[in-house]
Amino acid sequence: MDYYPPVAFYFTVEFIGLFTGTCAFKEVSGLTVEREIEAIQEGGCNDFEYKLPKYLKHTNLVLKRGFLPMSPNLKIWITQCVMGNLDFPLVLQTIIIKLLNSKGNPLHLWMCTGAYVVKYETSSLDSEKNEIVIETMELAYQSLSVDKYGISLSKLVS
Repeated sequence: MDYYPPVAFYFTVEFIGLFTGTCAFKEVSGLTVEREIEAIQEGGCNDFEYKLPKYLKHTNLVLKRGFLPMSPNLKIWITQCVMGNLDFPLVLQTIIIKLLNSKGNPLHLWMCTGAYVVKYETSSLDSEKNEIVIETMELAYQSLSVDKYGISLSKLVS
């Protein structure tokens, strides 16, 4: 059996919550998790320090796509998150990014829970360029779980 490394362009992005559905994006970034550490220095020892693990820190999830018509529910959710005056609680979404193989089956899955939009941006409009307008959504999220080939890595780490 031959193995070919997966290609980065074959993926899906699914929203689960108030707006449920799959959206097309040209780029996904920010699937980063990092363990914060606390350095403790022992009195009288100047040649080393203890590094103790603390909490996990996530970068914001960034989704980019061509400026296309979007689902009315997605548009309302983005507007409430970014331009709302927080009279109502934020509606949190679960976002699932699936890396697919050549047959369309998931190889790797990232699940961002408790996500909401913190920034919405449209690329610059320039009459001298022949480029597609890109919209960018930046989302904060509470936790990231990773599932690779059916083995939940988040359960192994916890």
